[in-house]
Amino acid sequence: MKLFIDTERLRDLHSGLGQFCQHLGEEIIRQRPADARITFLVPKTRIGFFGPEAGYKPASWRWRFLDWSLGEYDLWHCTHQDSVYLPPQSRRTKLILTIHDLNFLERTDYSEAKKARKLSALQRKVDRAAAITTISEYTASVVREHLTIPDIPLRVIYNGVPAHEKPVDVSATDEVPTEPYFLFLGVIHPKKNLHTLLPLLEAFPDWRLVLAGPDTHPYAHHLREQARNLGIADRLTISGAVDESIKAALYERCGAFLFPSLSEGFGLPVVEAMQFGKPVFLSRLTSLPEIGGNVAYYFNSFEPEDMAETVFNGLSDYAANPFRADRLRQRATQFSWEKAAAAYWELYQSL
Repeated sequence: MKLFIDTERLRDLHSGLGQFCQHLGEEIIRQRPADARITFLVPKTRIGFFGPEAGYKPASWRWRFLDWSLGEYDLWHCTHQDSVYLPPQSRRTKLILTIHDLNFLERTDYSEAKKARKLSALQRKVDRAAAITTISEYTASVVREHLTIPDIPLRVIYNGVPAHEKPVDVSATDEVPTEPYFLFLGVIHPKKNLHTLLPLLEAFPDWRLVLAGPDTHPYAHHLREQARNLGIADRLTISGAVDESIKAALYERCGAFLFPSLSEGFGLPVVEAMQFGKPVFLSRLTSLPEIGGNVAYYFNSFEPEDMAETVFNGLSDYAANPFRADRLRQRATQFSWEKAAAAYWELYQSL
């Protein structure tokens, strides 16, 4: 079997897609059958990233049009729906397409015409595919609703969660508060609905709110302004992107993890927080109830009083139940890269 896997998004290791490519690729190599030859599409700076057992093609626009050897592969795994790297249509290579989400359909800043163009472009990829995978049942349901699926396999393969690095010594950093704090981790973007968390600091005057993740979107500035207007700016931390050891320390020390997102294909930070046995408070939208299951607490609305009551009652329940943390950790074990890679190998071999 000659397998080609698109991991071009390794160009940004700290992004969700970068992490997906890294951890899935590492486990795919670890589980490689003896008769399988794997070639990874990578940025030029990542050649050799998965070790000497794999082959590599550097990503560039040039080879997409001129490298006819790209038709040599039996299988081509396109690891996300927006990739521009596809096998030549005239060759026998079978395409596996992974769809993470159709979140663009919910974007208010996109016109209906733009949404239709993006959906049409994705439909053309689906029409070429020999199999489709999604990262949640929710995403699969949206795919079935908005796309025409040929008579091909459509499988749900959940993302995994890597083992975290050892947390840093919090006494040696200013990035992890010493007072009680609520934590959000992810990109600072309007779809994350983070402005609904700010009034919680009025209801919990002894707590801080830490928002950790890329903060280049104007929404981060809006949050800082709103915090100043509410008089709680001194208890809001927007830290920007953090490395893995700081991330682990933030999870380990937080009092609760808050994730009121409006649109998620999976929700990896939720599982990461559960790994640490932390109480997680989620919206009931898109994939989040599927990931949090019956161990998470859920916001029934985004009204400040309702959210504060949900957090207060959830924290009280968590403190009164000594088995809650273990149940959260057990829930997190359902999502592993070992299981994900095994499911992909089963699919590869079936094709």
